[in-house]
Amino acid sequence: MTVSLLWFRRDLRISDHPALVAAAEAGTSVLPVFVLDPRLLTPERPRARRLLASVRALADSLDGRLVVRAGDPVDVIPGLAREVGADTVHVTRETTPFGRRRDAAVGAALGRDGRRLIPTGTPYAAEPGLVVTQSGEPYRVFTPFARAWGAHGSPPPVPPPRRISWFDGDVGPVARAGVPAVDAYGGGAGELAARQQWIDFLADGRLGRYDHDRDRPDLDATSRLSIPLKYGEIHPRTILADIASHPEDRTSGAARFVSELAWREFYADVLWHRPDSAWRDLRPELTHLPYDAGPETDRLVEAWRQGRTGYPIVDAGMRQLLAEGWMHNRLRMVTASFLTKDLHVWWPIGARHFLDHLLDGDIASNNHGWQWVAGTGTDAAPYFRVFSPVRQARRFDPLGDYVRRWVPELGHVPGAAVHEPWSQPNGYDHGYPRRVVDHDDERREALARYRQVRR
Repeated sequence: MTVSLLWFRRDLRISDHPALVAAAEAGTSVLPVFVLDPRLLTPERPRARRLLASVRALADSLDGRLVVRAGDPVDVIPGLAREVGADTVHVTRETTPFGRRRDAAVGAALGRDGRRLIPTGTPYAAEPGLVVTQSGEPYRVFTPFARAWGAHGSPPPVPPPRRISWFDGDVGPVARAGVPAVDAYGGGAGELAARQQWIDFLADGRLGRYDHDRDRPDLDATSRLSIPLKYGEIHPRTILADIASHPEDRTSGAARFVSELAWREFYADVLWHRPDSAWRDLRPELTHLPYDAGPETDRLVEAWRQGRTGYPIVDAGMRQLLAEGWMHNRLRMVTASFLTKDLHVWWPIGARHFLDHLLDGDIASNNHGWQWVAGTGTDAAPYFRVFSPVRQARRFDPLGDYVRRWVPELGHVPGAAVHEPWSQPNGYDHGYPRRVVDHDDERREALARYRQVRR
């Protein structure tokens, strides 16, 4: 009997799974395994609980066959392969700097035993590094990348293996992640919940309205599939195939939705080519931009983290992040702009806070999104973009419902007036904090700093 290991990571599903197909074809039986890597399971991060819930759902879908072991994969995977006599370990190809280093180390450890790590497939519709210019260079700006990515197309979902014989030998007790499935904001964790979440999004017409409604945090207008995509509970191939197979869904809303998937692919591609950009400025033009630091700045950053800046739309977004582990994308831009351009704080400080709390925290999308706002990333002319909290709030939360949902101290302020409590005689009656800075003053200061370093 030949055994192949299938090592699950960011691909916690059974359907549309190329590595599973490769594992089934390589051996007479497949042993599925997940490694509880302590480096990725920081207990205070909500993402750790969400990951474990997804692992539990996967274990259930495999009828308890999933082996879950704790430790460094460099030790666990070769050890388990020796234990069951597996010559091959199959994985979905990793693309992040951490994942690439880890897999290189695991592959080397397996090689010393004469075994192989075999990567198949990718978490993306187009593997990072594949979509390049005619001269073979990586794309540096989103729009031309998106055109080339769309022209490249996505392969169809991968059909399931003709047959799978799961390993039934003795590997000791088959551990299970001892965390119950948690609510993932509209559905539970796992592949079945992700699929249902996507079906519901299509069924209730939100895809058709997506272009018009997607920027409205007061509406339930987005799919929230960023969380299932983070854990690979659903693959973007599946989503793109479903859209393509329904002519009635080929609307401007569907096109915008596909464009948002393209942003995810673009940032993964940028990180693939520039792994140093995970925590360093992608563009060197603003390397010498001065940032604020010191006790007063620390106080302002903490007010931002807790949602007590005195700007209601900023505070609503930050409080949603702390409460739900998720934040509407429009608010991610508004809150990031406030930290970097109103408080003059270097973007990695905010990016780290988001990764500590976001259930969909993805280093490529998160950190390059922060750089897009800060002006150090892929945008060709970003230095003058400073989001006005009040204008953004009035445009995208026109009735003030989103703010009142997350800032109860302003529940008594009606309509759009909630966005400017300083203009209301009773705006501060229930303990809402005063503004920590004046936006107009800080906008002028931010632009002055940008102009200075660009001379």
